Amino acid sequence: MGDNGTSSGLRFWRRYRGLPPTVFALSVVSFLNDTSSEIIYPLLPAFLFLTLGATPFAIGLIEGLAESVASILKLFSGYLSDKFGNRKLPVFLGYSLAGIVRPLLAFVTTWQHVLVVRMTDRIGKGIRGAPRDALLASEVPEERRGLAFGFNRAADHLGAVVGPVVAFLLLTYLADDPTNPTALEYQRVFLYASIPVAIGLFAIVFFVHEHKHPEEPKDEPPIKFSIKEFDPNFRRYLIVIALFTLSNSTDAFLLLRAEQSGIAPAMLPLLWMALHFSKVLSSLIGGDLSDKLGRKTMIFAGWLIYAAVYIGFAFITEPWQAWLLFIVYGFYFGLTEGVEKALVADMVDDEKRGTAFGFYNLAFGITVFPASLLFGFMWSQFGVESAFILSSVISLMAAMFFLSIKPRRVA
Repeated sequence: MGDNGTSSGLRFWRRYRGLPPTVFALSVVSFLNDTSSEIIYPLLPAFLFLTLGATPFAIGLIEGLAESVASILKLFSGYLSDKFGNRKLPVFLGYSLAGIVRPLLAFVTTWQHVLVVRMTDRIGKGIRGAPRDALLASEVPEERRGLAFGFNRAADHLGAVVGPVVAFLLLTYLADDPTNPTALEYQRVFLYASIPVAIGLFAIVFFVHEHKHPEEPKDEPPIKFSIKEFDPNFRRYLIVIALFTLSNSTDAFLLLRAEQSGIAPAMLPLLWMALHFSKVLSSLIGGDLSDKLGRKTMIFAGWLIYAAVYIGFAFITEPWQAWLLFIVYGFYFGLTEGVEKALVADMVDDEKRGTAFGFYNLAFGITVFPASLLFGFMWSQFGVESAFILSSVISLMAAMFFLSIKPRRVA
């Protein structure tokens, strides 16, 4: 039994070792960028709420609007990367913008300033997102696509394990009272957050290589910037994604809920780290399993986990419950994030993938802003339990509709 387990583990890791160098390079960049981002993110809700006086509605406005801007921009960047046949340049530009604006959080004095910085940061995400996913998809054959996207998401989440640890250490070292940091002490931590993403820019320049496919004469018309270019099944998939995202408000609310359950602000980065450690493990497993069991099975299971977790958050009263729910919540990401993108790549041809990923992110962006506003409104007007229950019900509806989707290719 022990030998069989060891050999299975070796086969598992050999599959990852066989991924192309550019997949590894993009994953290192994702790791460094998320390390940078996640130094900031778990501290931001408490910084906004406790030191800048932002309401839950304002927090929802900041995160919802920032993510919507990013998702809408991914549509245009994806299409342009298809049109001009260049995906590396927008990836570099998007990460560069993030490296420039994140240190500005060290100088904000109102939540409106935070809104501007977060929106600009997310503009960088919008520029790089769809071209990066299309570049990654073009590097691997279909039967290993789930593996590649799962590995990339795992690297991204590993950065979100490291980032909160760095944030915790910095806050512990820099703050006179880590359980009740001042605005200035938060901002000193934010100032360090641009260092990892700056290192990632060098990785893009020297280690990410875009392999140009030889041009072949085609009688087909040029790629159009239109959803009608895709078949009805793919368009139905986008509608279901948009419906599910209406339940998927910013995770800042989960951190705020955890703080309400009794977790001290200085411990929130460690809670965030635990979530992303769960994401790392489940992303490595989920992406690989989607190549074997099918994308649809994994996504449906992940959405059911999401619904159950949100019901749990509606009724937590103790810190240990928040820790447990955050760990289970990580499995939702591992079963769905990379797999949803692999399913997009399965359903469209390579020359349209940038545009397809753009529309996929647009479907997310159409409802992510209203989702956070709706959640913040429900919390403020009807109580936290109502907000979480409504989100759970919407996600269950989306999961039922998702069963009607038929992938074009067998995963």
